[in-house]
Amino acid sequence: MILLLPADPLRPRRPDGHFAPEAAAARDLGFDVVLVDHDALTRPAGPSPRIVAPTAATGPAVYRGWMLRAEEYAVLAATLRERDIELRTTPEQYRRAHELPGWYADLAAVTPYSVWTVGADRADFDRARAELGSGPAVLRDYTKSMKHHWDEAVHVADVADAAAAWRVAARFLELRDDEFVGGLVLRRFERFVSAEVRTWWIDGRPALVTAHPDTPDREPPADVDLSVVAPLVAGLDLPFVTADLVLRDDGRWRVVELGDGQVSDRPAGTDPAALLTALRFS
Repeated sequence: MILLLPADPLRPRRPDGHFAPEAAAARDLGFDVVLVDHDALTRPAGPSPRIVAPTAATGPAVYRGWMLRAEEYAVLAATLRERDIELRTTPEQYRRAHELPGWYADLAAVTPYSVWTVGADRADFDRARAELGSGPAVLRDYTKSMKHHWDEAVHVADVADAAAAWRVAARFLELRDDEFVGGLVLRRFERFVSAEVRTWWIDGRPALVTAHPDTPDREPPADVDLSVVAPLVAGLDLPFVTADLVLRDDGRWRVVELGDGQVSDRPAGTDPAALLTALRFS
């Protein structure tokens, strides 16, 4: 098994410091560690042909690194394939896990009701608002919210208020700028009463339950109930994903985000060997 990790931008023969613990654990577990130039892969002028460091390793691979657009991931997959390295997650699978429209229908029963646009056109946004009708909502794009700007760029107090809702959307677009992905997503607001819990799934089976990276000191409770979520995640038929869960005020666990596990951050305090062992022997 090959583990692909971002290289340190200033010391390209070493892994990025954020992923150094995973590099050390991977080598101890017998992975071949291969470095990827993330900047070369994501630069606006187009990817460099020297995205991947020279290696003699071939075979199946898993990426653990910074977030990539679906198009960038496809370039990485094609570059690796030329070297007889095959990502376990195909570009199509990556997009399904990484972008909300790819997974929403399968998890609709356990996630807030959502509508979205293609692009950022005001008329399409108003159509999406009309589908929700009225009441509060949460705004994001296909891959991310700006949750640290809750009042100005996330929380829509009432989707029936067209002007106020668009002010939130406009601020969101300003903050996301060139990182905006896909379209505007409105998710019906639900009241939650717990910190988020990150669950890790390999080939449709739960592998780990951890704190969320944003709240690494909030360890998940022992009674996180995966019984409703598990068959739905398995039904996605994706090789490596995370599902972030939170407890709603009626006592039900809800999925607030699904993501490709390759670009999902590991919370501080979680042993990298635990995750990599699950990947290595799956």
